[in-house]
Amino acid sequence: MTGTDLKNLTLPALEQFLQGQGKERFRATQIFKWIFQKDAGNFEEMTNISKDLRRELSETAFISNIEPEAVEQGGDGTRKYLFNLADGQAVEAVLIPIEGRNTLCISSQVGCAMACEFCLTGTFKLTRNLTTAEIVNQIMAVKRDLIRNPPFLAADAREALSSADDPDDGDDDTPESPADIRNIVMMGMGEPLHNLDNVIPAIQIMIDGNGLQLSNRRVTVSTCGLVPEMERLGREVPNVNLAVSLNATTDELRNRIMPVNRRYPLKELLQACREFPLPGRRKVTFEYVMLGGINDSLEDAKRLLRLISDIPNKVNLIPFNEHEGCGFKAPTRAAIDAFHKYLIDRHVTVITRDSRGGDISAACGQLKGRLQK
Repeated sequence: MTGTDLKNLTLPALEQFLQGQGKERFRATQIFKWIFQKDAGNFEEMTNISKDLRRELSETAFISNIEPEAVEQGGDGTRKYLFNLADGQAVEAVLIPIEGRNTLCISSQVGCAMACEFCLTGTFKLTRNLTTAEIVNQIMAVKRDLIRNPPFLAADAREALSSADDPDDGDDDTPESPADIRNIVMMGMGEPLHNLDNVIPAIQIMIDGNGLQLSNRRVTVSTCGLVPEMERLGREVPNVNLAVSLNATTDELRNRIMPVNRRYPLKELLQACREFPLPGRRKVTFEYVMLGGINDSLEDAKRLLRLISDIPNKVNLIPFNEHEGCGFKAPTRAAIDAFHKYLIDRHVTVITRDSRGGDISAACGQLKGRLQK
């Protein structure tokens, strides 16, 4: 297809695009709603727009779309989607149904440049950034799949994501339609803050009342700690939730398992967390992948508390998911419980994440870009 992919455009950008063609500004809102609320796949579907304008648009623009190449569903209801992109690259997204609410974990890059030692996705070097359209198209494709194939809920489904994913914000918690996606977490393939030029417009489309109509309280962006980009994210799309993958309590260990720490050590990262604009009662979520015998001791828990005590915080403990070719081990249940108890006893909001989707390689850190044959 040639021309401008309108799914790359925020509403103000679409207004500019149409004004450049001499069209009225209000047409942008009509087209935007057709694309993101009615899931129009072509201009002919836009029945409240003149035939002449539809014809002109078809000559200068197009509406991209993706459908999953494959879908795997785990025993707990988790679904992993493989999306083949126009250039033959592939990314994955994961749907996690929890207690009547669907959380969708989406990707922002093909591969990842951050090279965190414990992350299977990180073994796939960065190939390219996803476009804004490719980011929002993951959400729209999963919505279509949920309409066709509503998810089942595992009877023992427990709260598996941190309260960053489902913040205590006073919103109406009435269970939605099985096809609704309540929360978006940018925790799939790639480092979202390494692709802000496309991630920020994608978030703006997600939270636009004329777009995907998500609350900014329901969008969480995860980062391994790109400090300058954290400031830009907070400035350009304030009020989204921030999750920081911490995973170590000393620079020595974090330098070893997360190369980004050599550029932005803990002191700089934590200062950026203090300065990140979060409204009201919201907090920075610190994600902490527990590596057996590496960072799961009581001393680590004590250092973690000291590091984050002056930041509005909640902690998401993630027991490591062992995978082939990686030397790290999962922590023992005793180590997990002791770490968790230490923080809870000191009034830290902490959740130990249940591993979801492990049977389909959809658990945290396991997205690979290709489903196993």
